[in-house]
Amino acid sequence: MKFTKVQGLGNDFVLVNMEEVSLEEEKKLTGNLAEMAIKICDRHFGVGADGLVLLRPSQKADIAMQIINSDGSEAEMCGNAIRCIAKYAYERGLSGKTTMKVETAAGIMVPELIIEGSEVTAVRVDMGVPRLEREQIPMTGPAGQVINESLEAGGKVYHITAVSMGNPHCIIFVPDVHAVPLESLGPVIETHNVFPRKTNVEFVQVINDHEVRMRVWERGAGQTLACGTGACATAVAAALNGLTGRKVRVQLYAGPLDIEWAGDGRVYMTGPAQEVFTGNYPV
Repeated sequence: MKFTKVQGLGNDFVLVNMEEVSLEEEKKLTGNLAEMAIKICDRHFGVGADGLVLLRPSQKADIAMQIINSDGSEAEMCGNAIRCIAKYAYERGLSGKTTMKVETAAGIMVPELIIEGSEVTAVRVDMGVPRLEREQIPMTGPAGQVINESLEAGGKVYHITAVSMGNPHCIIFVPDVHAVPLESLGPVIETHNVFPRKTNVEFVQVINDHEVRMRVWERGAGQTLACGTGACATAVAAALNGLTGRKVRVQLYAGPLDIEWAGDGRVYMTGPAQEVFTGNYPV
């Protein structure tokens, strides 16, 4: 099975263009998609990635993407993956548009390619309107928004803000992100019983009124170097808490994402995407 390894700020994926897959390969792949994702994403015995991304034709948009996390669970949306998908589709001639519509499980997203000369240098994505009501996250409890609300986890109380960008995010502001025991605390909050569909967890340090630093524990993937939807949710949460303005640079391990929660209520994310290598995986 042909694949392309792609990454956005170190958040990496095995991308499979389903139009290049034979009928026999497709049956083997989709017959047990969760098991295949676990195997191919394994960093010791597979290609190694945070997730498997399937690129398909779409009846509703220019292209469609399906995302399977490294633990076999399916994600509704991924901000870093959609930038990679858009760049790949344009450079492979699957779409000649520099602004295209991508069908996801979280709805239609609209990435716009930023091109200098003949090179795609970045991708700006219309990530839609953030969902802030508790039931939209989803999260148990009384109706309303979850802003700086107390949550007990692992024997300690944290103040959380919850935002959905088509997938759930729990944002916690801390003095120093590097002091957070992410590998032990991340899964405790991810699987907390107030999140019926689990949650992504972002720990965020405010640098100034237009810049923050973020570490992330992704639902279904664990600690990753970057999370696009998480960066968007973080910018929204920071603005809701009065910690920043509505334009925020989110610093991640390998570089920044620029996020704008615009006056039209929509969130726009700008960042890089890169193809790493291509190969064939035995199925």
